[in-house]
Amino acid sequence: MHHFTYRDGALHCEDVPLAAIAAAVGTPVYVYSTATLTRHWTVFTGALKDAGLDASVHFATKANGNMAVLRTLADLGAGADVVSGGELFAAMHAGIPASRIVFSGVGKTRDELAYALDQGVFQINVESEPELRLLDAVAREKGVQAPIAIRVNPDVEAGTHEKITTGKLDNKFGIAWTQAHALYRLAADLPGIAVKAIAMHIGSQIADLAPFAAAFRRMRDLLAILRADGIEIERLDIGGGLGVPYDREGDPTPMPPADYAKVIRQELGDLGCKLLLEPGRLITANAGVLLTKVIYRKEGATRTFVIVDAGMNDLVRPAMYDAFHAIAPVREPAAGAATELVDVVGPICESSDIFAKQRSLPRLEADDLLVLRTAGAYGAAMSNSYNGRPLVPEVLVNGDQYAVVRRRPTWEELVTLESLAPWQG
Repeated sequence: MHHFTYRDGALHCEDVPLAAIAAAVGTPVYVYSTATLTRHWTVFTGALKDAGLDASVHFATKANGNMAVLRTLADLGAGADVVSGGELFAAMHAGIPASRIVFSGVGKTRDELAYALDQGVFQINVESEPELRLLDAVAREKGVQAPIAIRVNPDVEAGTHEKITTGKLDNKFGIAWTQAHALYRLAADLPGIAVKAIAMHIGSQIADLAPFAAAFRRMRDLLAILRADGIEIERLDIGGGLGVPYDREGDPTPMPPADYAKVIRQELGDLGCKLLLEPGRLITANAGVLLTKVIYRKEGATRTFVIVDAGMNDLVRPAMYDAFHAIAPVREPAAGAATELVDVVGPICESSDIFAKQRSLPRLEADDLLVLRTAGAYGAAMSNSYNGRPLVPEVLVNGDQYAVVRRRPTWEELVTLESLAPWQG
C-alpha cells in the first residue's frame, strides 16, 4: 500500500499535490510519504510480533540513507544495518543509537572497524577469515571484545536478478556454509572476539518463501553443530530481501510479511535465539516516487521518444538491473483516454538512459509531469552527478506538509571539492 493517489484529477502524495512540489522545488525530485513509511514499518514489525517472534528490526540504510527518512524510522524504534563507516555515521546522526546498529559489508577497512568499536555497535557481521583476524587485532589494541556474527553463505538460489542475489557459492558475500564451523572455532579462540550470532542474507526482491525456508534450515543445522561444539549462539541475523510489487504484468506477487513471519516461526522459532531482520526495499520502495517533467516529445523514424529531465544518474535501476518502474502522469487521464506506445528516456549521453521502452501511456507533451513509482529504494541512494548534473533534491511529505530534506546543489557546488594542480596557476 502507498499514499500516492489521484484527487480531483491530480496526483497527490498524502494531502500534497505533486504539481505543487514541482512548482516550488523544480524537477526532477524524489518525493517520500511519511504515512507509507510508517505503514510499511508497522505492518512488517506487527507481523513478527503476531507470530510471537523475539525480533529486532534494523533498516538496511543502503536502500535509502536520507537523514529525514532515517529519523522517521528511528522514531518508530528502528535499528539500522549499515555497510560503511559513512552509513554508520549517518545513521547515528539521524538518531539511531549505535546499540541498535549492525555493521555488515564484505570490505570493511581497519579504520571502519576501529570506528565501529569506538561507537559501540551492536554487532559486526564478519565475512572472511582475514576480516576476522583484523577485527581481533583492532579490538585487542583497544582492550575490548568485538561482538560478531559470521555471515554464512547457504548456497541457496533466491530466484532473483543475478546482480542482487547474494547467497550462492559464487557470490562474493559471506563464508561457504561448509567452511563456517571451522571459522567459528577460530573466532571462539580469538581474545578480541565475542561470538554472538550467525548471519545470512540471500538476496533482494525475493518473491518466493521457499528460498528463505531452505536458507533458514541451513542456519538451523549450523546452529546445532556449533552448540554441540560448545559455541553458544545468542541470536540469528536472517537479513532481509522480501520483495515489493513494481506493478509489471506477469511478475510474481511478493509474499506478505505475515506469511514470511510464519516461515521464520516454523523454521527458527523454537531455537531460543533472538532474531535480527534487516529489511530495506520493503520499507521504502513504495514510499517514494521520482517526479520528473517532459522536456521534449521527439518523433523518431521508428518510434516516439518522451524525453524527461530525470536521467539514469538520478535513477540507475533500469539501466543497471533492467528494472521496471511503473510510470504515471501527474494529471489524471480522462476515462477511456487514448494511449500510445512511447520510449521514456532521459537526457544523459548514454544509450542506456532509458526508463521504459514501448510503454503504453497517454499522449504526453512538453512540460507534462510524470512520476516513476516505487522509487524510494535504491533511487536517490545510488544517484550521482554524471554529465555534470547536480544530485536530485528529496522531499518528505507528512499529511498536508512537505519539506525539502535534501536540496539541489548548485553548479558551483559541483566543483567545490576539486582544485587545480599547483602548477596550473
